[in-house]
Amino acid sequence: MPQDFRKSSLEVQGWSATRVLLALFLFGASFAYVEAAVVVYLRPLYEPLHERYHPGFEKGELFPLLRMEELEAAGPEAKRCLLVELGREAATLVILAAAALAASRNFHQWFAGFVLAFGVWDLFYYVFLKLLLGWPASWMEWDLLFLLPVPWAGPVLAPVLVALSMVGAGALVLRSESTDKPIRPVALDWVAIVAGGFLIVSAFCWDCRNLLQGGEPNPFNWGLFALGESLGLAGFVRAWWKSHNEYYGTVAESCAARS
Repeated sequence: MPQDFRKSSLEVQGWSATRVLLALFLFGASFAYVEAAVVVYLRPLYEPLHERYHPGFEKGELFPLLRMEELEAAGPEAKRCLLVELGREAATLVILAAAALAASRNFHQWFAGFVLAFGVWDLFYYVFLKLLLGWPASWMEWDLLFLLPVPWAGPVLAPVLVALSMVGAGALVLRSESTDKPIRPVALDWVAIVAGGFLIVSAFCWDCRNLLQGGEPNPFNWGLFALGESLGLAGFVRAWWKSHNEYYGTVAESCAARS
């Protein structure tokens, strides 16, 4: 292949990758504002119920959670709102996955795009909550992350660290797609990445039974979280390093053959 055509092709692909990164970044940040706005609307509905069943409740606090029997006692509308919220959470994941699908050409690009969009969405969600509600007051303030299939909870710092890892990994994979050295995890890499993700989710759901029973959060399982984060990053870094070395090894072989 002529060198100028090869260079031109990579430039076009590089522009495409940049466009996809920009589009997913803007989508994730904009969608984060929508998510934060929903919280602004929900709090006035949630707080009166919380005050009724938990005297001394401080405005802006999320815990203890309302138990199912308390929601049922509050009337059918309260339980209906919970079901609507569960549906909204599921729809949020579908929307993020669909946006990544629209911007991708293969599985690796789709997965990286989803991870990137999710991470940007999560980071800017906290940015907008801070601007709109002045919350969280600190990195260690507890947040209720998801309700599906059980409550996920933890200090704000934990999901922020995960989101930063997701943005970095997703961006690197998408940028690599516009070069001669795309990142392609092998089976061992995927095992580490998936196992790390499972451990992180387990850390967030570790105290779910206590939370469902209306208890205050127990200390966060930072050890399990750190193990999951380290394992997932190790799997990704191994895949990146392997693709990096393979590319330069191929270049060296090509140069040696020409000489």
